[in-house]
Amino acid sequence: ADGSSRSSYSAGGSTAPAVDRLVIKNASLSIVVLDPNASMEAISQLADEYSGWVVGSNLYKYTSSSGVELPRGSITIRVPSEKLNQALIAIKDMVEDPATDIQSENVSGEDVTAQYTDLQSRKANLEQAEAALREIMASATKTEDVLNVFNQLTQVRGEIEVIRGQIKYYEESSSFSAINVDLISKASIEPITVAGW
Repeated sequence: ADGSSRSSYSAGGSTAPAVDRLVIKNASLSIVVLDPNASMEAISQLADEYSGWVVGSNLYKYTSSSGVELPRGSITIRVPSEKLNQALIAIKDMVEDPATDIQSENVSGEDVTAQYTDLQSRKANLEQAEAALREIMASATKTEDVLNVFNQLTQVRGEIEVIRGQIKYYEESSSFSAINVDLISKASIEPITVAGW
C-alpha cells in the first residue's frame, strides 16, 4: 500500500534465510490538461523533486477533425518505488476535474524474487567454478592445458558478467518505478459548438 517494492519473506522452512522480495512496479496515466507542454515541464520537475529522472518525452502537434492544430505529449519518468503513489497523486492533481480529466490509470507489479534468487545462486556457482579454474591454471604446466583452462575461464567470466547485468537490472527496476503519462490537450475534447442560423 505504501508503494514499496521490497518486503521480507522466508523461502521454505523456518531455517531458510529471509530474502528481500523484489517487485517491479510501473504505472501509466492518460490525463487531460490545459497545456501539455507546461504539464510536461511540471512532471519533469516532479521527477527531480523525488530524486528520479526523465526517461523520455515527446511533444507534438496534431490536426483535429475541425482543422485546428492541437498539442499533445507523452513523458516517462522514473521515481523511487516507495514514492510511486505520491508521484501519481501529484500528477493527477494537475488536472482541473479528476472525474473527467483522468481518462485512464494503470498500476502493474511483477514479482521477480524467484528469478533474482536464481540468478544470485547461478552467480555464486559460477564464481566457485572460476576460482577452481584459476587454481587449475596456476598449477598447469603444459601450454595446451593452460589454453584449454583459459578458454573455459573466459567463458565462465562472460556468463558471470551477463548474470551481473541481469541482477543489476532487477535491482534498479525494483528500486525505481516507471510512470508513463499521456498528456491530452483540453481543447481536443471540448464539445463542438455549432453556430446559429
